[in-house]
Amino acid sequence: MGLKAAAGTTMLPAKGCYCITSVSVFIPPECPPMGLETLKIDDFQLHASTMRRYSLGAHRGRLNIQAGIYEDEFYEGAWCAGRNDPLQWFEVDARRLTKFTGVITQGRSSLWSSDWVTSYRVLVSNDSHTWVTMKNGTQDMIFRGNVEKEIPVLNEFPVPAVARYIRVNPRSWFSGGSVCMRVEILGCPMPDPNNYYHRRNEITTTDNLDFRHHGYKEMRQLMKIVNEMCPNITRIYNIGKSHNGLKLYAFEISDNPGEHELGEPEFRYTAGSHGNEVLGRELLLLLMQFMCQEYLSGNPRVRRLVEETRIHLLPSINPDGYEVAFEAGSELGGWSLGRWSQDGLDIHHNFPDLNSILWEAEAKKLSPRKVLNHHVPIPEWYQSKNATVAMETRALITWMEKIPFVLGGNLQGGELVVTFPFDKTRSVDKTREPTPTPDDHVFRWLAFSYASTHRLMTDASRRVCHTVDFAKEDGTANGASWHTAAGSMNDFSYLHTNCFELSVFVGCDKFPHESELPHEWENNRESLLVFMEQVHRGIKGVVRDSQGRGIANAVISVEGINHDIRTVSDGDYWRLLNPGEYKVTAKAEGYVPSSKVCEVGYEMGATRCDFVIARSNLSRIREIMEKYRKQPVNLSGRPSLRHPRRNHRGT
Repeated sequence: MGLKAAAGTTMLPAKGCYCITSVSVFIPPECPPMGLETLKIDDFQLHASTMRRYSLGAHRGRLNIQAGIYEDEFYEGAWCAGRNDPLQWFEVDARRLTKFTGVITQGRSSLWSSDWVTSYRVLVSNDSHTWVTMKNGTQDMIFRGNVEKEIPVLNEFPVPAVARYIRVNPRSWFSGGSVCMRVEILGCPMPDPNNYYHRRNEITTTDNLDFRHHGYKEMRQLMKIVNEMCPNITRIYNIGKSHNGLKLYAFEISDNPGEHELGEPEFRYTAGSHGNEVLGRELLLLLMQFMCQEYLSGNPRVRRLVEETRIHLLPSINPDGYEVAFEAGSELGGWSLGRWSQDGLDIHHNFPDLNSILWEAEAKKLSPRKVLNHHVPIPEWYQSKNATVAMETRALITWMEKIPFVLGGNLQGGELVVTFPFDKTRSVDKTREPTPTPDDHVFRWLAFSYASTHRLMTDASRRVCHTVDFAKEDGTANGASWHTAAGSMNDFSYLHTNCFELSVFVGCDKFPHESELPHEWENNRESLLVFMEQVHRGIKGVVRDSQGRGIANAVISVEGINHDIRTVSDGDYWRLLNPGEYKVTAKAEGYVPSSKVCEVGYEMGATRCDFVIARSNLSRIREIMEKYRKQPVNLSGRPSLRHPRRNHRGT
C-alpha cells in the first residue's frame, strides 16, 4: 500500500537558482513519508518564518498531530504563522540530499478553531539561502490545499526534485481562519554512506518476515501459510463475524492446539478494534511468523513459551473498518477514517459498564454480599437484541467467556504508552482522575514490563506524540488518569473474567507506511515476547476435593486484595501477583474453605499452590437427605414453609 510517484527527476545544482525541468521520463520507485508523523524527523529539523506562539511552532506542524481537549501553552494542533500573509513558510531540513516527490497537508487540529491553507507553493534548496520555486513552465506552480481541517490532501510533484531543504509557502487560506498547517513530506534519501544523521537513526532487522500491509484476503492467506509451516503448533479458527460478514480469525500457538491443558495458562493479543490503527495488526502477523520460524530453528525461549503457554492472536477485531482505512492509504485516512465498526460503534468502548454496577454496590455496602468483587454479571438490557452492541463486541465477549484467559494485551495506535485499568473515573464529575484497581501494583508491573523493553517508550529524550509526555511516567499510565472511558475492554475483562487486560499503544502513527514496518517490528519485538512471559508470574494450582477431583468455579481470594478469581472446568487456576508472601484462600459452595501462605519469587515461573478442600457437614447432610428423599433438617427451629405442621385438633 503506498503512494504513486510522478515520472521524471531533477537535480538541483550545488549553487545558483534554476527552474525545475524534466530530464527523464522513467517512473522512479515511490518515495515514502520522511517521518514528520512518526517522529523520524526531529524538532530541530523543522523551521518556520514566524509562529503565533510556542505551542503553535514548527515542531507542531506534523501530519495528524492532535491537540488536547484543553488547548494549553505547550501542545496545540498545528504550525500557525505569526502573521496572515503570503510571505510565511514551513521548512523541513532533511539533513542530506533527498529526492522530494510530494507534500501532504492538513489544517489545524482544534475543537475551537477552523484554520487551514487552501493553496501553497513549494521551494527547495541545498543551502537554505538560495531557493528554487517549483514551476509550471514559466509560472510558479500553485498546489491546491485543503477544503477543511482534518482530511489529508496529497500533492505529488510532476517532477521530483533533489535537494536538502524543502519549504511550503502558503498563498491562500480559509477566509474565517489563519495560516495553519500540518504537513508530511514524501522523499527518498539519496545514497550517502558518510551521512552521520542517517547512520545514527538507521535501524535494520535480520528477521526474514513479510513486512507489508495485508488486506483481509492477504491476512487470511498469510495465516494459512504460517499454519502450513508449523502445523503441529498452530491452529486457525474464527470467533464470529463482523457487521459486513468478514470472519474474525484467530491464530493459536501451542504444543497442543485446540486443547486447554491442565495447569497451562492462556494468553491473548488482540489488535484492530479501531480499524485505522493498523500497526498492531501487522505486528501480530509478524509475531506469528517469527514464533513459527524460531520454534522450527530451536530457539529455546520461543520453544518454552509455546510448550508452556496457550497463545491466541486475534489480529483484526474490526476488519470492516480496516478495509475502509486500507483503501484510503497509509497517509490519507486522517485521524479517524475506519476507526469505528460498520454500524458506527467504537468496539473497544462498547462493552457493558460493570464499574458502575460494582461501585454502586460498594457504596450501598452490598458488596460482596449481593454483588461479588469479581465475575460481575452482564446486565440483562445489554444482552437484548435491541441493545446498541456491535456484532464484533458480542463475538469478543463470547470468546472471552469461553477461554480462561489469564493475561491479555490489546494493541492500539496513535500513542506510545501502555495503559491499565481502570479506564473509567470513579468520580462521575471528573474527566480524568487516577482510578486504580485492587491489583494496581500488578498492573503497573505488567505495563512496565512492556514499556521498559520497547525501544522508545521510556526514552526520556523522545518528543511527545501529541499532548502528553508519557515517558516521564516510564511509558505507562492508568487509563482513567489519561481520559475517562466507560465500557472499555480492559475494565470489562478485569471485572467479568479472570483476565488482566492492558492496552498497548504501539506508535504515534496509526497507519505507518509499510517501509516503516521493519523499524516498528524492532521497536516492539522484545516487548511482545516479554509481555507474554508475564503470564507465568504469580501463583497457579488446582483445587480438588478429597477424592482428587477438580472443583470448577471455586473462588481464589488473596488477603489484602479485594478482587478474587475463579477456577476453570478442571479446577485449575492462575493468579497474577508480584513477588511476596500471600495468604491465599480457596472456597467453593458446599466445601470448607482452606487457606495457606504462598510465596512468589522474583524468578520467572508461577509458584505452585494447590488446595484440597473437604465437603462441609451441612453440605453432606443435605446431599444425604436429598439422596433418600427426606425432608431437610430445619436448623432454624421455625416451621418449614414447604411442609407446614398440620393442626390435629378436633380429629
